[in-house]
Amino acid sequence: MSALYDLHRMAKRLRVSPYWLKREARVGNVPSLKAGSKYLFNPGAVIESLSEQAGRKTNSKGTQK
Repeated sequence: MSALYDLHRMAKRLRVSPYWLKREARVGNVPSLKAGSKYLFNPGAVIESLSEQAGRKTNSKGTQK
């Protein structure tokens, strides 16, 4: 099992703002665990989830739907 990242470490790894990542986690677009007021992320699960979401946003020709 891989280590969990906190909000700021995961945001830095993804090169996104912590605000964006927290919002996406809150609405369920990014897998996360919430411990009290803190969000924790499994890096592999987050990257896999975002990759799948990106794949669904393009059609077979690789262009935006």
